[in-house]
This record gives sequence, structure tokens and C-alpha cells, in this order.
Amino acid sequence: MSTSEDPSGSGEPALVAAIREGYAFDGPALHFGAGVVDDRAFPDAGVRIPLSMMNRHGLVAGATGTGKTKTLQLMAEQLIEQGVPVFLADIKGDLSGMASAGESNDKLLERSADVGLEWVPTAYPAEFFSLGGQGKGIPIRASVSQFGPILLAKVLGLNQTQESSLQLIFHYADGNGLWLDTLEDLRAVIQFLTSDVGKAELIGIGGISTATAGVILRELTAFAAQGADVFFGLPEFDSDDLIRQAADGRGQLSLLELPAVQDKPELFSTFLMWLLADLFASLPEEGDLDKPKLVFFFDEAHLLFNGASKDFLNAIQQTVRLIRSKGVGVFFVTQSPKDVPGDVLAQLGNRVQHALRAFTPDDQKALRAAVRTYPDTEYDLEELLTSLGIGEAVITVLSEKGAPTPVAWTRMRAPQSLMDPSSDSVLDAAVESSPLRAKYWEAVERESALEMLTEQEATRTAAEEQARLEEENARIREAAAAQAEKDRAAAEKQRAAAEKQAARQAKEDPGVVESVVQSSAFRSMLRSAGTVIGREITRSIFGNSRRR
Repeated sequence: MSTSEDPSGSGEPALVAAIREGYAFDGPALHFGAGVVDDRAFPDAGVRIPLSMMNRHGLVAGATGTGKTKTLQLMAEQLIEQGVPVFLADIKGDLSGMASAGESNDKLLERSADVGLEWVPTAYPAEFFSLGGQGKGIPIRASVSQFGPILLAKVLGLNQTQESSLQLIFHYADGNGLWLDTLEDLRAVIQFLTSDVGKAELIGIGGISTATAGVILRELTAFAAQGADVFFGLPEFDSDDLIRQAADGRGQLSLLELPAVQDKPELFSTFLMWLLADLFASLPEEGDLDKPKLVFFFDEAHLLFNGASKDFLNAIQQTVRLIRSKGVGVFFVTQSPKDVPGDVLAQLGNRVQHALRAFTPDDQKALRAAVRTYPDTEYDLEELLTSLGIGEAVITVLSEKGAPTPVAWTRMRAPQSLMDPSSDSVLDAAVESSPLRAKYWEAVERESALEMLTEQEATRTAAEEQARLEEENARIREAAAAQAEKDRAAAEKQRAAAEKQAARQAKEDPGVVESVVQSSAFRSMLRSAGTVIGREITRSIFGNSRRR
């Protein structure tokens, strides 16, 4: 690739002078490497990015195997050395090597000499995390309430109608003090709201169809069956714990170890977005800073945007746009710029583009689209982007004044930490000595929605049983009173008949009546009638019969 020579007569290509001038910053900066023209590196034409521009966000893109991971590593190293905390998602486990000093070899030393930058093996202070304890790191957990319905809908793969219904369910839980700590809590709330008792509760806020509730429940069950339930619970992770310095003043590296969940890519991608959203919600406004408070590298970013709803994309765009003023820089890492929606891509002022592949018509279309996003340059970018070597990139960043720098073909410097995974003993030692271990290691249970609804159901069942018993007792008392009234009426009728019979006989034969009255049979009959009347009175007052 030929370029015009410098008109000053120095003999070097004019593009080299443009790169040297365009990347000559006064303040602290990160060094990517040396500018390249016609496949030759020019060490005095260093390609850098101002430290103060690291919160203007960026994109690191390139096909698999082109050097994206090593670019993340060398950027993170230099941020840490300048006191800036860094968050990295370590999907393949390679980045754990940052906790160990690098190992020298001839190829590495040759690269360092080529770009004119000294290489010193260095280990960096690293904190290892894992999602829900699925791995060696300190567990990162979020309650379902804290995670929220929009992110959960994304990770469950719900459509917009189902997502709206899920938001209604969260709204009900929030309004009624039902803590959604786990997936079981959310499942309990959905089952309650679709029960005969709970349906009435939805009248005031809308309602969800039985079919939609069934879909959400099925997705939750499948999600939990994949082992995702361990990611939700207490204690909730405080994203402020990512913003720390090591004892020696260097920035703290936070590495989220993800090899154990590689088969759940959308889950860890959505969890990264949750961490970023939590930072956005908790940090104060800072304005422009000399250096960022935290730089957040978002690996496998295409997984975040695949199948995303409009609300989800709007939330990402808003978060990325506004979090800059809170001192946080975000770098999306993916294979192609087309993986990132245009509205989000427009927020990314810094670009590190490794080689792109153009094997298919779609690839070629994406390549031409990527070329159009760069400032004017003498490079033939369409050719260059498909021919870059491993560890080379096309770079343009924002200068200290916020203007785009010249496009620079760059031969990247080598990381100073280990470019392979650290040993298990290094990881174990880091986790054991972590000051966050006591705070997050053990899972915590509290009375949340499941227990609260279970208790309410038990109370409701007991009340219903009590009402049933009272109703049954009332029926028994009513039947007893009716029987007593019947017995009293029968006794009264019997006594009246006896009196009437006695009166008639007295009228006919007073002597006979007197003898009858004095007879033992007549007296026995009267005693019997009196006993019935006495029993009736006793039942009417106490409701039971007199002992005999």
C-alpha cells in the first residue's frame, strides 16, 4: 500500500507525519503501539488514546483470532497503572493471566523492539468474580427485583406483549412489598395472580392472560433448569465495589470469570448490562474528569443486542449516553461493527478495528459499511481491513479536544502480564485473600414473596376453615333449637290433652276423677310430662341435655 512522501523532503510517507502529529497528546495517555505505513512500523509515530477520553466509550472489533483479547489486556494494564479501576468479562479464561507476570520470548521481544516500547513482565492486582458462585471467584448475585423486568424479559426471550405482562407483575410485587429475591419468588407471584383469589388483584392494574402467564412460567422453569437460579438471590452485589484502588495505588482489576457459563451466553451478556445499569443508577454526576472512575469492557456485545426489544435497546442507548458524565467509560467488544445498533455505535468515540473477514456478500456489505464510518484517510481501508495481521488494528480515537484523530494502521504492543490463564493456585489465593469474600461468599435467605404468599395462603385457609366450622356449629345450634321447640310443643300438646281428658272425666264422674287423680298411673303421667317440659327449658338455655 503506497502513500505519498512528506513534502518536507524527509523521505518518510506523509501519513507518518500526520499520525505523529495527530497522536501527540500533552496529558496522560494509553499506548497502543506504532503507526504502520506500507507494512513498516514507525516507533516515533506512536498511536495513543488520551486517558481523559477513555470515558467517551469505544468499540474493539475484529474476527476471531485477530487479537481483540490482547488489546483488552494491554488497555487494562495501562489503565490500572494510572490508578483507574477496570472491569473485564473473562469468557474464555485467558484474561486471568493478568494476575501473573508475563513470560518473555523472542517473538515478544521482537514485537516490542518493532514498536519502540519497553516490555517489563508485570502482574496486576486482580479480584476474581463468578456469576452466582459458578466458578472460582467471589459470587455476584442479584435479586430478581433488582435485576428488573426489562433485563429479565431479554434473558428469557420474551416478546413485547409478554415483557409488558412481566412489568405488570413486577409492579404488583413492588406495590405490595413482595420481595422478589429468587426465581421461585417470581413464580409464586405469577401463580398467585392467576389463581381465583389473585385475579381480583389484577383488575386495578390491567391483567394478564392465562396463556401469557403460562409462557412466562414455562420460560422461568426452563431457565432455572439450566442452573440460572443460582445467579438470583442475596446478598445483592454492590457495583460500587468495582470502583476501588489496590493498596499500592494502582487501579483494581475486577475479572468476571465466565468459563463455567459459556453455554448461557445471553445470560452473562445480560448480567453485564445489569452491572452497567446498576452503576448508572448508583453513581453521582461527575462531569468531565481527568481520568475515568472505571472503564467497563463489554465482551461478546453482539449477544446483548440479538433479539432485543425496542425498550431494551432504548435503555442501553440511554445508559451509554448518560453514564459518561458519571465517570464511567464503556468499550463494547464484538466481531463486527454491524453487531452494535447504529444509535449505540454513534455514542462510541474510540475505535480499535482488527481484521474483518469478507467471505460472503453479507460480509462484504458489512465491510463497506464499516469503511464509511471512518474519517477520510490515504489508506485503502477496504483492502487494509481484510489484510491486517494478528496483533494489528486500524485505530481512530478522540483527541484531548474531542476531535477524531487520523486513521492509523497500528502494530499493537504486547501485554506485560501473562498471555495465558493464571494457575489455579493464583486464583485460589486471590479469592481467599479478597476483602469481599466475607461480604458475598455465603448466600442469604430472608422472608420474601414465596414465604409471604405461603403465609398469606395459610392464614386465608385457616380463616376459611374457621368460617366453615362456625357455619357448621350454627347449623347444629339451629337444628338443636328446632328440635327443642318441637319437643316443647309435643309436651305441651300432651299435657293439654291430659288436662282435657281429666276435665271431661271429672264432669262425668267426680268420684272417678278423684280416684284417677289419686291413682299412681295418673301421677306417673304428670311426672313424665313435667320431665319433658324441664328438658326443653334446659336445652333452650344451654343447648345440651341434662345428665341422668
